[in-house]
Amino acid sequence: MTQVSVDIVSDIVCPWCWLGLRYWDQARALVPEIQTETLYRPFQLDGTIPPGGVAYKDYMKKKFGDGPDDRFKMMREHLEQAGPAAGITFRFSGIPVRPNTLNAHRVIRWAQGQDLGEAASERLHKAFFEDHLDIGDLAVLTQLAGEIGLDADIVASLLSSDQDRQAVLDEEQFYRRLGVQGVPCFIFNGQFAVSGAEAPEVLADAIRQAASLPQDDDDAG
Repeated sequence: MTQVSVDIVSDIVCPWCWLGLRYWDQARALVPEIQTETLYRPFQLDGTIPPGGVAYKDYMKKKFGDGPDDRFKMMREHLEQAGPAAGITFRFSGIPVRPNTLNAHRVIRWAQGQDLGEAASERLHKAFFEDHLDIGDLAVLTQLAGEIGLDADIVASLLSSDQDRQAVLDEEQFYRRLGVQGVPCFIFNGQFAVSGAEAPEVLADAIRQAASLPQDDDDAG
């Protein structure tokens, strides 16, 4: 069976990323004849946020504004309408904190090492957008890690250290140097990319295209 390796560069607090991940799941189902390997790659939309996070509504108003051309309001309404078809219920109004996501990306990294990367990414997105949990909080991250099957005690110990902190930052910079400026970004076999939360049919076509190309041994990452 042909195999396609896909690096998904994303951030947990990006609603388009969660939508994109759901579309990706649907896309894979459209091409069952092609085996896919999904690797979750870190990208912080704003790495300057302090470890304790900031008030979500204040942050979004500062970033997008709240005047007659309220981009955040328009984006929010679009996503709340698009979400249910992908099995997502976005509840932006109740999100209390815009967290720093570095530690969440560390958890995804460790989960991926145990073939739980998809479960970690999905659970963290749900925790933020639907459950309104502070995914910058170490206790919350430890609990969520345990829920997906990681050893919570080990994760708590790792989070209290600097383990893999620099590795995540270096990996993020690698993709920024490749030219990734927005997420989600799907990189197929390290050869070409599809940016944004594209429809499942578009991603399925990209899988077929990647499978038809000569394989490159030097995949991204």
